[in-house]
Amino acid sequence: MPITRIAACHVAPVFLSARKTTEKAVKLIHEAAKHKANVIVFPETYIPAFPIWSSLRPPSENHDLFQRMVHESIYIDGDEIHAIRAAAKATKTVVSLGFSEKSHFSTATLYNSNLMISDNDNVLVHHRKLMPTFFEKLTWSPGDGHGLHVYQSPYGKIGQLICGENTNPLARYALMAQGEQIHISSWPAIWPTHVPAGATVGGGGKEIPSGGRMTNYDNLAANHIRAACHCFEAKCFGVVCAGYLDRQAIETITAGLMDAGPVIKALEESSQAATFFLDPSGVLFPAFTASEETGEQQHRDLLQLEEGILYADLDLDKCIEGKQYHDVVGGYQRLDVFQLQVNRTRLEPVVFTETFQSKGTETEDE
Repeated sequence: MPITRIAACHVAPVFLSARKTTEKAVKLIHEAAKHKANVIVFPETYIPAFPIWSSLRPPSENHDLFQRMVHESIYIDGDEIHAIRAAAKATKTVVSLGFSEKSHFSTATLYNSNLMISDNDNVLVHHRKLMPTFFEKLTWSPGDGHGLHVYQSPYGKIGQLICGENTNPLARYALMAQGEQIHISSWPAIWPTHVPAGATVGGGGKEIPSGGRMTNYDNLAANHIRAACHCFEAKCFGVVCAGYLDRQAIETITAGLMDAGPVIKALEESSQAATFFLDPSGVLFPAFTASEETGEQQHRDLLQLEEGILYADLDLDKCIEGKQYHDVVGGYQRLDVFQLQVNRTRLEPVVFTETFQSKGTETEDE
């Protein structure tokens, strides 16, 4: 197999602006291609944003933000996707893009989606997150199994799951069983589960007590554990691509709150997710950044507290040896004992049928 260069974009969107974020994504695609990337990866719902406000603000205060999210979410056949497809074609790269997808059949049904776009402009895999996680249900509807495909690209067999789907062993097994060699997992910048200890809440300024019960979610550790587990089981390389939380996002999320202090503290102190690579045994894989001006490479294990593009060169022959030990979809599986059935039908809210008579083109209604 040839060496495959992956570019993972650890970047912030232009928060809740589909047009400006698309423009930023196109620039990043061209920059990564200049440094000879074959596959370019973006974080979860990079266009137009991840709705982190739903984890920290009361739902009754989020109507305006949800309305903005609806307006800035994008159609699968919209201008933004066409621009990304054109950039992929122009640079001869494969692009994995997370975006909030707007549906044509409803004014407010959204999906947490990911597209795999080929280097000749084709949409190869259109995946909708199977189940939004926790507070994400306030924004997105459940997807379906239509996107549980592995793309057999010139650069290897590439699969992709979104955030919490990487905790779903059946979804992961569905990709393993298609010979996955490169697994992309996309993540938000932060995923707070508690307001940090020491913050104050309410008009009385009552301090939230410390203690293990209020410990926040460790994004870096949790994402690493899940991704490494998949790589070890699938004997594939892992691309862990997370978003970056910038000041503009914090200001937008906290605007208009009567008591913004605890939310600001939670946003600023929550564990930041990282972007990194893993080898087929689940071990951190050597990566590098490249100077935009000179192309000079600098070794980096990960990107976390700064924006940038992280690169790695993958030798897919390294996916072979581990299969000698544990090929969980082949020689180390009991296919006579276990069976998995996956429904990859694209689900729609209604199916219309037309019945035609044998004579002419008149319908029964006529």
